[in-house]
Formats: sequence, structure tokens, C-alpha cells
Amino acid sequence: MQRRRLLAGVVAAGAAIVLAACGSSNSSSPTTAGGSSTGSTDKGTVRISGQNFTEAEIVADMYAAVLQKAGYTPDVHLVDTRDVYMNLVPKKIDVVPEYTGSIVEFLNGTYNGANAKPITVSDPQKTIDKAKPLLDKKGITLLNPSAATDTNAFFVTKKYSDDNNVHTLSDLKGKSVVLAAAPDCQGRLDCSGGLSSAYGIHITKILPLGYASPQTYKSVIDGESQLGETSTTDGTLASQGLVLLPDDKQIQPAQNLVPMVSTSFLQAHPDVADPLNALMGKLTTDDLTQLNAEVSVDRQKPEDVAQKWLSDMGLI
Repeated sequence: MQRRRLLAGVVAAGAAIVLAACGSSNSSSPTTAGGSSTGSTDKGTVRISGQNFTEAEIVADMYAAVLQKAGYTPDVHLVDTRDVYMNLVPKKIDVVPEYTGSIVEFLNGTYNGANAKPITVSDPQKTIDKAKPLLDKKGITLLNPSAATDTNAFFVTKKYSDDNNVHTLSDLKGKSVVLAAAPDCQGRLDCSGGLSSAYGIHITKILPLGYASPQTYKSVIDGESQLGETSTTDGTLASQGLVLLPDDKQIQPAQNLVPMVSTSFLQAHPDVADPLNALMGKLTTDDLTQLNAEVSVDRQKPEDVAQKWLSDMGLI
């Protein structure tokens, strides 16, 4: 399996880097990602992208393994933000591990404007159905959503929580905080925009240190920032003396994991759907939380964690 980690600070520069990488042949040599393929015919390369954080890396490794078993050669390129790979889909990227609410509202904002009324609902399939005109316009297809969910979430230190009687995001109303978060957090309704408008939190500064990154954890632990961005399946918080603040005003959209596939690629290779749908059918929220902890706390390699789970589930 060919794999490179590509970091992008800004969309334009990041897109140029990924474009160059996708056309390069100097990635590491292909390695086994789940045993032999099911047939002797090489079905060609499948280009997989996604965001560069632990959970997305694990799921991308799962995609690569099940597609390699199906006869494809996976080429994985992870980047910092959704904006980067969405500039390359569908022509330069074939498959991406996505989240229903995030991708649908990204497209909603892209085509209908930043102030567009949200179209995400609690049922992931109904969300996908409502978003079909946007998906068609972009040239992408969302396959079967998983029961596994993961939403953006925010954390503080346990000490800050205790000292300031802060146990939900609403408890931060009127407080001034520095936020450590993903580079694309500014203004987003599920990030700084919603924290300010829905919760009345005064965000004095956003430090673009990454989504659930070691730098974000350290910033909050050291007191450089008071609030950090992570996910609801983060299994590392308790071990670091950090606590999640529940989203009691529910500003986060439903976020079921879902494979996003270039429609033209899917039409040319319809057999990619079955292994990805089978994977989504078995993955649970508890699985995600456990797998994240095995990587972030136990320091196992994402590909090893992905391989073992897939093997245990009989998917490779």
C-alpha cells in the first residue's frame, strides 16, 4: 500500500502539494494491507484521502485494507483540512472516510453560502437523501452510513472544570477563553462560530494547533489555552486529566461515519461499494473509542489496530 502524510497549512498551497504527490511515484513501495487480494487481476489504484488525525487515519487504513483485499492498490494521502481534499475530489481523489453532517454542511455552505440554513437531520440516511442535489453537483456519492458516530467536541482540564464550576459548554457563557482547535475552526457553526453565537462564549484567540492533536492537548494542559477541540470518541482525555464538556445546546450535526466516493470512480468500479458498506455495517461507536485509545494511549500503530479489528470482524 502506498502511503504519504501530506500536511497543508493553506488550501491553495496544500492542494498544489497533494496534486504533485498524487502524480508522483516516489511513495513507499506497496505493502500488504490485509492479505492477498481476492483475485489475481489487479483492478488498479484507488486514491484515498482524509484528514490527518488519529480516527481518520485508522478508518483510512481500514478502507485501504478492505479495498486491497478486493483487488485494488490503495494510495493513501492524508491532509490537514477538509478544504484541501475537497479541492481535489472527484478528479484526483477516489475515496474518503467522511462524516454525514460535516460533509453535507460543507457542501451546503460551499454552494448555498456561509449563512445557509442547515439541512442535516438526526437520521443519517435522510440527511444523505436531502443532500443529493449537492452531492450530484460535486460529483460524489455517499455509500451506506455506519451506526458509528463521532462529533466535534470540546474539553478543558479537570482543574479548570472544578475551579470554575464548568461542566457543560453552557457553563462557559460569558467567559473569555483561548481556543486550541483545527486550522479551519474560525467562524464554523460547529466550532468557534457556534461556540460564540449559541453559547455566548467570548473566544479571545484561536490557536490553530490541530484537531485532537498532541499540540492541542498540551496547550490546554499548560494553560496556554482553556478550551481544546477533539471528538466524542476521544479515549485519551481521562488519562491526561482532561474532561469533555457536553454539547447541551446540540450545535453539532449528526456525524455518522460514511464512505464518500467519486461518482465517476464508483460507476467505473461498482465493486468498491460492497467491502466499504460491509465495513460500515460492523463498525460501532464503542469500537471507534477503543481503537482511538489503542493508538493514542497505548501507542499502537493505526494500521496495526485497523488490521486486527478487521481480522477479528472477518473482513480481511
